[in-house]
Amino acid sequence: MIDPDRLVRLMDQRGLSQSRLAQEVGVSSSMVGKLARGEARGSTHLFKIAKALKTSPDYLIGETDDPEEGAFVPPSEEDIALQMGLIKIEEVDLALGMGAAFLDDQTVQSATRWIPEDWVRNFTDSPAALLTVAKPVGDSMYPTINDRDIVLIDRSKHVIDRQDAIWALVYGGLSTIKRVRAMPDGSLKLMGDNPQVREETAYDGEVFVMGRVAGVFRRT
Repeated sequence: MIDPDRLVRLMDQRGLSQSRLAQEVGVSSSMVGKLARGEARGSTHLFKIAKALKTSPDYLIGETDDPEEGAFVPPSEEDIALQMGLIKIEEVDLALGMGAAFLDDQTVQSATRWIPEDWVRNFTDSPAALLTVAKPVGDSMYPTINDRDIVLIDRSKHVIDRQDAIWALVYGGLSTIKRVRAMPDGSLKLMGDNPQVREETAYDGEVFVMGRVAGVFRRT
């Protein structure tokens, strides 16, 4: 017989109402109510109830006094990701233009993505906290980056220290992805890989470097 006091105590600890527990187990709310009041002697769903309450059937029926002994504890998202070799990276909706796109002060992080760490480490050793993924729009970087490909931005790189590398920038209030070449006079030449896109020249203070584009994940 399920101990009603233990059942109610665990429901309170897990923040589960009678109706919520009933939904997770697949029984009626009235059945859970009967178990909680001691009006029902037991249930064929004992194992499902124990699983939903993150305890063991033995605890619910009084065979053990330790609610964690033999309990089913589902793996966390982080545990699953570790087993699968994934790391969590912020994804931002910056509308990074490969021509240019307006960047306003309301742009915020939109989500997180679990990315295969082996893929990331092909491009950078920077910690995940300093990496961002985004989906740029436009065709000025074609064929290197296509419209809505996923780009990996390494935010630990915020100084132009690699000639002709691809960088995520803010230029003239617009976000953009360009190939950048530092010129002898201190200016920066902003170039698209698409030959139909004209080069631009930026001078001191006109460009904010968001990070270097470390890798590209092709949209299929």
